[in-house]
Amino acid sequence: MADSESLTCCFSLLIIGVPILLAMSVKVIYDFQRGLVLSLGKFSGMRNSGLQIIIPFYQEMRMVDLRIQTIDIPKQEVLSKDNVSAFINAVVYFKIINPESAIFNVQDYRAAVFQHSQTAIRDVVGSRTLDQLLTDRKSIADSISNAVDKDAKEWGVDIVGIKIQDISLPDTMKKAMARQAQAEREKRASIIISEGESMAADKLAAAAKILSESPGALHLRTLQMISSVSADKTNIMNFVLPIEGVQIPERTDKADIKPKKEKGAGA
Repeated sequence: MADSESLTCCFSLLIIGVPILLAMSVKVIYDFQRGLVLSLGKFSGMRNSGLQIIIPFYQEMRMVDLRIQTIDIPKQEVLSKDNVSAFINAVVYFKIINPESAIFNVQDYRAAVFQHSQTAIRDVVGSRTLDQLLTDRKSIADSISNAVDKDAKEWGVDIVGIKIQDISLPDTMKKAMARQAQAEREKRASIIISEGESMAADKLAAAAKILSESPGALHLRTLQMISSVSADKTNIMNFVLPIEGVQIPERTDKADIKPKKEKGAGA
């Protein structure tokens, strides 16, 4: 009776234990993953994608994702080279190129990339002025990416890129920049108006010269102006003009006209 109970207990343990051992020994690795096998804590090899079997309690497997990963750098306050505060947030894109280094050279590669990116943003932005920060985002992002990628290579991490999402300024600085932009536009408007008046003066001087050199031209121009103004019948307008403005110019060929002979003149 005791033997039968022992056999029943052993059989029950086998039924329960075998599936557990199989679940612990069989691992499925996807195409975008790599598995690092540790035998009693010592690295013993890397497994590629597919169905892999390890020895339970003797080996364990660490999975590493090879896809591009992202880390959001929250908005942080930085000080530019010209002592202007700005709030910057960015996104870091990276991927694992050496799974062994990513596991054994750094405790947490995501936290390391995050902290290093924050420090690099402060260092790079601190060496640029506010105007450079607002107009040259791509160059600043590339400088941050290069600074982080230089150290991340030792962790088996490749920095694909760092993108600056937003740059926010304090309200006082926004108002000052708005006043500067308004003053700049007013300056351009004044210059354009001055140039227009200068060109108009040149044209008027040329027109006055032509009118003064042509007999009767001023008279015709005056009549044309009166005709255009009098088109509106609802208004009554009075023009005060010098007599020279309406006087028909004298003919210059009077000397060529021969006087007529009077009748009855004696021969």
